[in-house]
Amino acid sequence: MFEHLKFRDPVLAKRIVEKIREVAPKSDVVKICHVCGTHEWTITHFGLRSLLPSNVEVIAGPGCPVCVTPASEIDEAVQLAQKGVAVTCFGDVLRVPSSEKSLLDAKAEGADIRVVYSVSDAVKMAEKEPAKEFAFFAIGFETTAPSTAIEVLKKPPKNLSFLVSHRLIPPAMELLLGIGDLHIDGFIAPGHVSTVIGLKAYEIFPKAYRMPTVVAGFEPLDVLFAVYMILKQLKEGVARLENEYVRAVNWEGNIKAQEVMQQAFEVVDGEWRGLGRLPSSAFKLKTQYVNFDACEKFGVHVKHGRDLLPGCQCHLVMIGKIKPTECPLFMKACTPQKPKGACMVSIEGTCRIWAKEAK
Repeated sequence: MFEHLKFRDPVLAKRIVEKIREVAPKSDVVKICHVCGTHEWTITHFGLRSLLPSNVEVIAGPGCPVCVTPASEIDEAVQLAQKGVAVTCFGDVLRVPSSEKSLLDAKAEGADIRVVYSVSDAVKMAEKEPAKEFAFFAIGFETTAPSTAIEVLKKPPKNLSFLVSHRLIPPAMELLLGIGDLHIDGFIAPGHVSTVIGLKAYEIFPKAYRMPTVVAGFEPLDVLFAVYMILKQLKEGVARLENEYVRAVNWEGNIKAQEVMQQAFEVVDGEWRGLGRLPSSAFKLKTQYVNFDACEKFGVHVKHGRDLLPGCQCHLVMIGKIKPTECPLFMKACTPQKPKGACMVSIEGTCRIWAKEAK
């Protein structure tokens, strides 16, 4: 029951920090990028940055699925609701800004928008109200995509369709390496996603980009040890793919989950809020399941949306180019109570985490 506490042992943390200081360069700045909202919460909540040498920085990449959902797809969800479709979604997407209004705004105007904890909740609602049309707003990375795929393959009720907004993590990591003025020395890859796609999905980073890459768990000692592993690789002058999260992640990943995703979805280019169009970074329902595509079923298509409000720097926060405190709106015009940017909405958003958890 309390097994997680051993991963928060301050004595062990002190030892790892000592090891980090031994292998860290004395003057050169090292930037390690993680791509996970939960990692950012752990780092910020436990004050891990304050334990690292001043020249070792851990920056946050686009690891919040709600944050990267483009405004155009929020717009589509709003339009579906305005057409009388009951839109079901996770609670943290309700307040995400879109081009004109959030889902919460639409709900306040009378649209039927319901919060669910899983896609199976949406299925149960549709079964209970067969005369009502429902749509599930399927947001998330590879972690949540299998549950959507399973319900599609099971052939859900005819009155349930899907607005698929799943995104894939490795293409976003490749994007970061293509930004000329963004310096990255190593990746901490997300544990949750890696339980599904496996260690092998990151093989390209050390092989093609010579980028030290470590999959890590979510406890403080997990993150600190991942930092140590990357710094050790840098000191040795090698780039390896390593697994710190051995208690949950293996090389192949969850084969069954991968199979159901492959059966239900095809991989396509996808828009990411504030980041543009990334090649092979999104899922789309396969042709044989087009009847379950909410946008096709109800004739809703939004090509372009307004991702950023004036002054919002979410796009720079999401690639780790600036800290939340460097955005002119942070904790001024943009707060957890009245968010202007997507990064301030979700509990996995970097700005929200800094506003709530920074010590």
